[in-house]
Amino acid sequence: MKSIAVYCGSATPADPRYMELARDVGRTLAERGITTVYGGGRLGLMGAVADGALEAGGRVIGVIPEALRSAEVTHTGCTEVHVVPGMHERKRLFTDLSDGFITIPGGVGTMDELWEAMSWAQLGYHAKPVGLLNAFGFYDQLIAFNRHMAEVGFVREAHRGILIHDEGLEGLLAQMEAYQPHAPIFAMKAEDL
Repeated sequence: MKSIAVYCGSATPADPRYMELARDVGRTLAERGITTVYGGGRLGLMGAVADGALEAGGRVIGVIPEALRSAEVTHTGCTEVHVVPGMHERKRLFTDLSDGFITIPGGVGTMDELWEAMSWAQLGYHAKPVGLLNAFGFYDQLIAFNRHMAEVGFVREAHRGILIHDEGLEGLLAQMEAYQPHAPIFAMKAEDL
């Protein structure tokens, strides 16, 4: 993987572990020679991811909607910044510019990005690994819910492995490197659905 989209929050939680985690993710990707593609903001975990990568000499590509650029939250230190009309274009460009996705803690926008990456993988719009960094057990309930959807029958057996998760970044990156694409819905016959 030469580039990874990092999905995360633009908030700064009171617990400093989250900001440290975000900075570590950016730094680790840079040290591995992996370009960080992210939301383009300078605030919260987003800014910390970018700062960590930049401080380690990494390449950082920001993708920010026009409305947020106008609000002056753009990180001006990025290697590149792409300004797009809205969120749909932002997520499309994340997909086009990256070889995989890592979601670290965040809120509603982060969940939107994660679920869309998973949905697009399931359908066949991309065959890239979708990683979830479950630091501090933040995503325990989401992982359990995803498993519950599969157990009930709303996630096909062929798609159970789309969401890759680990509590540590090194383990997550190793799993993402070893990811084998699944059979997408677009390639299935009606009787397989």
